[in-house]
Amino acid sequence: MHSLIDPLTFSRIKDLPLVAKTIAQGFLHGLHNSAQRGTGVEFSQYRVYEPGDPLSRVDWKLFARSDRYFVREAERESDINVYLVLDASASMLMQSRKPKKSQANTGADSITKLDYGRYLLASIAYLAHQQGDGVGLMGISGKQVDFLPALNTQQHWQKLLLQLARITSGDAFPNIDVMINQIASVRQQGIVIVVSDFYQRHQELTEFMQQLVSPRTDVIAVQLETQDEVEFSYTGQVRFEDRETGEHKLVNASQVKSAYLHARETFNHTLANQLQGQRIQLLRTTIEQPLDNVLYDFLLARGKAGRP
Repeated sequence: MHSLIDPLTFSRIKDLPLVAKTIAQGFLHGLHNSAQRGTGVEFSQYRVYEPGDPLSRVDWKLFARSDRYFVREAERESDINVYLVLDASASMLMQSRKPKKSQANTGADSITKLDYGRYLLASIAYLAHQQGDGVGLMGISGKQVDFLPALNTQQHWQKLLLQLARITSGDAFPNIDVMINQIASVRQQGIVIVVSDFYQRHQELTEFMQQLVSPRTDVIAVQLETQDEVEFSYTGQVRFEDRETGEHKLVNASQVKSAYLHARETFNHTLANQLQGQRIQLLRTTIEQPLDNVLYDFLLARGKAGRP
């Protein structure tokens, strides 16, 4: 699917509900255009998704098998609760690579992992709200936990996006027991989306996610990286700062690149295996990637989870 939703385009817009609606509707329009190409399978009880169709009538199980979007003629039996979890630890302030001067000016030079995660979860909240699902929020910031229970009213959706916009980064990590107590109700039928880079005390975060997995609850982890973290494209003498501790380290980029890339590959491989063993689906993206790519991967993961 051709991607047009550049996260930098939205980085100076302060109206998060507008951002969420624009991204989500653009994404759905792209799905519609993709569905019109090629031949499809005919089902007497299904038809191809069209703009304006309620998302509650999209058959996600069929999508997982066919990679195409069909609308069911029958109403689904029940709604689910969608919980959005945003890690706002200090490492999430890492910024994307600045675009080359030859590229079009979008109004901003870069975007942080935190803001990228904010836009992604706001778009998912819009999609879930339009589908009739209850949406809840947990922001993990400093020693506190910003929490909203899952509801499906318009007023609640507006309140959730307001709180999502207000989440700020902190240099500590809350007690895992506090996090689990806040979101204990999610063990009912639902889905949890956790957005993080998993750098800050990832063992506590993965333990938290593991305790949420149940026969009625699916957990999807979205790991955010920057292109610089993936490629380590630095040259010469580079000074790095640990955002959690404030520690600085001066290194020669060419001398440490190989060791860094090996350590990063080991970390990501270990994380993927750990989550797989806990029956948690992992999506990985850089924050330079268009948001509709990540939304598409999320819906595919949701379909594979067997959710309606």
